[in-house]
Amino acid sequence: MSAPVQTRSAVADSYDRLAEACPHATVIELEPGQPHPRGDGWVRAAGLAAGDGDLDSFLRWDDEQVLREYGEPGRPDVVAGFGLHRYAWTACLLITVPWFLHRRVPRLPVEDVSYHRADGRFGIRPGVFACLPDDPAANRPGARVVGDEEALRGEVRAALTEHLEPLLGGFGPRMRRRGRALWAVVTDDAVEGLHYIGQAIGEADRAQRELELLLPGSTRPFVGSAGFRELTGPGGAALPTRDRASCCFFYTIRPDEMCDNCPRTCESDRIAKLTAAATS
Repeated sequence: MSAPVQTRSAVADSYDRLAEACPHATVIELEPGQPHPRGDGWVRAAGLAAGDGDLDSFLRWDDEQVLREYGEPGRPDVVAGFGLHRYAWTACLLITVPWFLHRRVPRLPVEDVSYHRADGRFGIRPGVFACLPDDPAANRPGARVVGDEEALRGEVRAALTEHLEPLLGGFGPRMRRRGRALWAVVTDDAVEGLHYIGQAIGEADRAQRELELLLPGSTRPFVGSAGFRELTGPGGAALPTRDRASCCFFYTIRPDEMCDNCPRTCESDRIAKLTAAATS
């Protein structure tokens, strides 16, 4: 008797494209009732949210990486910030990429996600997703049809909040940050992750436009707008940049290596850094 054929979810094609553009974001879809992978580098998103042993092992990787690459330990709160950023940047793509590519928004509570950071693999249990009325998947089990593009953008923000808010409860005490400061990290990661994918697939301009509509600056708990703008460099050169909402505190490890779009970087220094990068 042949084995049953596994049904691909409504977002499986989006995840295939994501893996092509970013091999460190590969998705394994779990069948209903199939347990999440455990051991050998896997952590549960729910474990990270709970702040239990999964979070300890997750941050140990960041601690060792900082020491190995920079020859000195990072402050525990800075290391925890690196860990949140590295998780959130990739995890946000599980939601934003299906929306960007196919106008489908999966709901992924932390109980339905596991992560293997060394291999860049996610184990997810797909279920409910939002889509537009004319989507061919609108009649599939789990589909939630919404009226228009703005309603779908609201679903993106809600899905990101549902997944990331519990994670902030786990990471926040380790980072010694709360509320707005934590959501600033999530905002940056959601924007920069999708913009990177847009660049990788040749749709950077569309990604920027979509992100500006997604985060116009008044969508709590997210902090500020998508933040894209243009500076004028020497000779009138246009220098595209983005205003980050958060600081990663990398300067605590390398004081002379401030990010060009860090909130702590003044405008003249930003122009100098962007000009040097553009001419190198």
